[in-house]
Amino acid sequence: MLTRLSDKLFQLARGRVILVFLVLEVLFNVIFQVIGTRIRAASGGVGAIDLLFTYTPEQVFGMVAAYGEAGRRLYAWVEVTADLVYPIVYSLFFSLLITYLFRRASISEKLTRWAGFVPLTGALFDYAENIGIVTMLLSFPAQPAAVALLSSIFTTIKWLLAGASLVLVLAGLVLLLISRLRR
Repeated sequence: MLTRLSDKLFQLARGRVILVFLVLEVLFNVIFQVIGTRIRAASGGVGAIDLLFTYTPEQVFGMVAAYGEAGRRLYAWVEVTADLVYPIVYSLFFSLLITYLFRRASISEKLTRWAGFVPLTGALFDYAENIGIVTMLLSFPAQPAAVALLSSIFTTIKWLLAGASLVLVLAGLVLLLISRLRR
């Protein structure tokens, strides 16, 4: 199954396809900015849980309480609609971009395939985080500490893999530049 997925990434890693995902990435970022503004307005300035690097149960449940009923409902709705699609968009954008850059820089196929999976793995942790966030939002006023702790772990891993994806993109750009200069 992973081989088939990797083969599909290799097929799709073309400039036009990457450009489509870049446009979708920018569109989703605009949508999330608008929604984030609404959530902050409903909660007296409290931002989204998704954007934290890590958090304690006390911290996250304070945020959930601050959202208020309307803010919790809006946030949960966003998590089960837009944030179901967004991890697919950003992970494919970065996976395809990494695959494209590494192939153009003549990096080994094995390393290129491995690097392309980093953003996809991040998306899996994003989905796990989202499940935890929705659980906390919908179970309020209950405060399941285990869910908060697991969600925080998933959030941190998501951000670490996002950072690793950016490093891989930068490495791909540098390696491509070096390979072009050698020619």
